[in-house]
Amino acid sequence: MFTHTFNMAETLAIAVCLLLIGRWIKNKVYFFEKFFIPAPVIGGVIFSIISLIGYNMQLFVFDFDGSLKNLLMVAFFTTIGFLASLKMLKKGGVQVFTFLLVAVILVIIQNVVGVSLAKVFSLNPLIGIAAGSVPLTGGHGTSGAFGPVLEAAGATGAMSVAIASATFGLVAGCLIGGPVGKRLMAKHNLNSPREVEMFLDGNENPSETKLLLNEDLLFKGIVYIVLAMGIGGFITPLAKNLGIVLPIYIGPMIVAAIIRNIADGTKMEIPLNAINVVGNIALQLFLAMALMSMRLWELAALAVPLVAILLAQKIVMALYAYFVTFRVMGKDYDAAVMAVGHCGFGMGATPNAMANMESFTAANGPSPTAFFALPLVGSLFIDFVNASIITVFVNMFS
Repeated sequence: MFTHTFNMAETLAIAVCLLLIGRWIKNKVYFFEKFFIPAPVIGGVIFSIISLIGYNMQLFVFDFDGSLKNLLMVAFFTTIGFLASLKMLKKGGVQVFTFLLVAVILVIIQNVVGVSLAKVFSLNPLIGIAAGSVPLTGGHGTSGAFGPVLEAAGATGAMSVAIASATFGLVAGCLIGGPVGKRLMAKHNLNSPREVEMFLDGNENPSETKLLLNEDLLFKGIVYIVLAMGIGGFITPLAKNLGIVLPIYIGPMIVAAIIRNIADGTKMEIPLNAINVVGNIALQLFLAMALMSMRLWELAALAVPLVAILLAQKIVMALYAYFVTFRVMGKDYDAAVMAVGHCGFGMGATPNAMANMESFTAANGPSPTAFFALPLVGSLFIDFVNASIITVFVNMFS
């Protein structure tokens, strides 16, 4: 069998090619566009399937240099830290804080369900976490980050399980949102309010995001990211000395959050638009690298248990949105829209939630409250909180 290990430059080049292929396919295939399947997921999965065929036919096996992949992962999650603004959470009001609490409880439930069913199938409990909030509330980014952590802790195939679960969640979240909302509308005789209040987008410095990126803004953004990564790098080994296992990106993410909140309380300006652009590019390249290096043959023995766990997670999400999200958020039309969005948010990603709500409100009427609160939680807070909760679960079952 032919084996080859690609160096850093070759690994990056292949990732870029797969990203371009994924974008081309996504533009051509309506299914991928409709369900917001990320381009690097498409390209990366295609390559991993090719690798699976090569392995099964005893033709070839490829390995890749992982140093740049890890750097890109840390860079992306550092940019997430810059979004964790307590001032924005306070400004968002009770609805934002309440929905964040609802989302956090779901994160815990997803991990409990995953771990419990993994034990039923006599699997490593960490596999249950790989089919819990890591891929569902976390999405492909969190899956790519925590997959290696779970595998290093002894959960063979966790990376493939997490990526497969995240892809399932993207589709499932879009499919269950509409039926949940329709049932809530009918049972509670809900109607869209005639008068709605328009909300601002919550940006503390809206003029900054309208600026075209230039070398100066991009450089400043990279400086903030690199400094947070460098300082935060000391946190992981310190935690390890205390017996706490942290993913390598948690420290930089915490430092970035501290910098953001210091900036919110002072006159210091942070180029958030530039930071977000760098983060998005890092995420796409990281995902392409993570997925193209998946060893799908490790997933075969987990196929039946994984399907059972994911179906259970889908049912839990629908019931949670119907009985908990709707009731806690006020049992009115806005609460129904948020329940619809939470199905996409809790099983896939914020874009899925927005698509669910847009489709639902197009037929039933607007809900500015839902469109304000949910994306604020999804884009600013949930990844930070989810990563912290996952870390606790990993330490519990390692």
